[in-house]
Amino acid sequence: MIQITLPDGAKREFPGPVTVAEVAASIGTGLAKAALGGKVDGQLVDTSHRIEANAQLAIVTDKDADGLEMIRHSTAHLLAYAVKELFPDAQVTIGPVIDNGFYYDFSYKRPFTPEDLAAIEQRMAELAKKDEPVVRRVLPRDEAVAHFKAMGEHYKAEIIGSIPAGEDVSLYREGGFEDLCRGPHVPSTGKLRHFKLMKVAGAYWRGDHRNEMLQRIYGTAWATKDDLQKYLLMLEEAEKRDHRRLGRELDLFHLDEHSPGTVFWHPKGWAVWQVVEQYMRAVYRDNGYQEVKGPQIVDVELWKKTGHWDKYRENMFFTESEKRDFALKPMNCPGHILIFKQGIKSYRDLPLRYGEFGACHRNEPSGGLHGIMRVRGFTQDDGHIFCTEDSILPECVTYTSLLQRVYADFGFTEILYKVATRPEARIGSDELWDKAEHALMESLRQAGVEFVIAPGDGAFYGPKIEYTLKDALGREWQCGTMQIDFSMAQRLDAEYVAEDGSRQHPVMLHRAIVGSLERFIGILIEQHAGALPAWLAPVQVVVAPITDDQAEYAAGVVKTLQKQGVRVSSDLRNQKITYKIREHSMQKVPYILVVGDMEKANGAVSVRARGNRDLGVMPIDDFALKLADDIARKV
Repeated sequence: MIQITLPDGAKREFPGPVTVAEVAASIGTGLAKAALGGKVDGQLVDTSHRIEANAQLAIVTDKDADGLEMIRHSTAHLLAYAVKELFPDAQVTIGPVIDNGFYYDFSYKRPFTPEDLAAIEQRMAELAKKDEPVVRRVLPRDEAVAHFKAMGEHYKAEIIGSIPAGEDVSLYREGGFEDLCRGPHVPSTGKLRHFKLMKVAGAYWRGDHRNEMLQRIYGTAWATKDDLQKYLLMLEEAEKRDHRRLGRELDLFHLDEHSPGTVFWHPKGWAVWQVVEQYMRAVYRDNGYQEVKGPQIVDVELWKKTGHWDKYRENMFFTESEKRDFALKPMNCPGHILIFKQGIKSYRDLPLRYGEFGACHRNEPSGGLHGIMRVRGFTQDDGHIFCTEDSILPECVTYTSLLQRVYADFGFTEILYKVATRPEARIGSDELWDKAEHALMESLRQAGVEFVIAPGDGAFYGPKIEYTLKDALGREWQCGTMQIDFSMAQRLDAEYVAEDGSRQHPVMLHRAIVGSLERFIGILIEQHAGALPAWLAPVQVVVAPITDDQAEYAAGVVKTLQKQGVRVSSDLRNQKITYKIREHSMQKVPYILVVGDMEKANGAVSVRARGNRDLGVMPIDDFALKLADDIARKV
């Protein structure tokens, strides 16, 4: 007898080996129809998987995260099946699951067109409707190589040929299409009903630019029609909020091939930058940080000492002068240690907190660049805290609280927290790691937040917290970090005089709140769909006279507001007032002040707030107080 234990603790006995599908059928016909796979002793398997001994089993349906991943994996195969049916000469390569969907790479003699994509999607729907069973079989490696070579699938043969000799490989067949895959897959194509192909992009075979450029077809797949529609609507809204488009429309910045991966900030965009930077500068000042500034170019010998030369040099830019090799800094940490080392430091000086708006450069691949979200030249709100081991916990507690206040001011109230713990390859004693991991977790407990643990994801020198924002569309952006480093200060011989007179290496806490200012401003633009709150808006107020008769009065209003620090401009063009209001509304200006003869006579302004809200006529001083209140409350 074989005993199967279900998630609720119930047990079922069978006279011999039993498949996952048979167990599901024994529970009920509804579950049998819904079953996509199973989890046997924690391992995800097909419904056809035979259970040979006592085991724990959970039936996987489309309501489970594992079920959704199986749907997406299987839909990638369905895509390849449809492509082979319509374009028999195309060769299939790899097709993994990715966030919210999947892709599959193909080699074909010409580029796929939008019409091709529509035809492929239609063929996928037809194949799914046929509800063909998905069947697994296993072949020895060499036999599988010969099999795919005979089919003319040379890429598949190359993949299998890289598997160690003597091993078996699994293949999955649906109808006339068979693919190499570890699985598991849904039991039949009829389970795949809610999908859409999104786009075609280029991708090098095996990610190597020296290899052939393949065509990557991206798609999305969901468990229900409603989920698919919600996702497509989210993408539509994300397109409206795309920071690259809004950057052009609002005249904030542009990107130029004369300097790929760097940003050309326009006056309005630089105004936003300055607000963010000056806000963070005040955060530094009010929380015990001393602002410093390190050089851009540093001798490569420093990067060898820190370990960046061995682990990071492919991502660095280099230059040479007088037979010395230098690197543009990819990060600010070593510079802060060199500043720390100037003069003797005592334990009484610790914790010592340095902050820098440090310009860094990293040689990101051109294909990975994305607007101002991912660039080669960027500025970090970088900070490093030099402290003793006993100070790690209080510093982390204080930092988490500070980060939450900053994010709330920028309009982000939903934060995800993750603690990455010790990897197998690491330095430092277990006692030290225990102290560091405890400090990170306890700082989050004291903040009253839930967090997840990412076992083994810490750096070799210490664990870290990753702080991830959720934006208005539910997208996640990892921005903040708190990282504990036992290594770098020691590598660069940084010391302080301890209470007993001995020389000790400080613990170094790497922390960033907004991270890259370029990326964070891109996130802000998308979060607010370009309609930045008044305290962040590049132009907070536009004064628009109805006729030339009020031009001088409008200029006086501008001067009055400018003296109070307001970012204000006037629109004196010979245009109808409706045209001016419409244009500045399109520019998402928070307030438009209309002035006519009545306003001029009474020393007042007619206030129109963003969103076509008419706030009526009020004295200029009253409006100034309202705007000051908006700015102070960050609304």
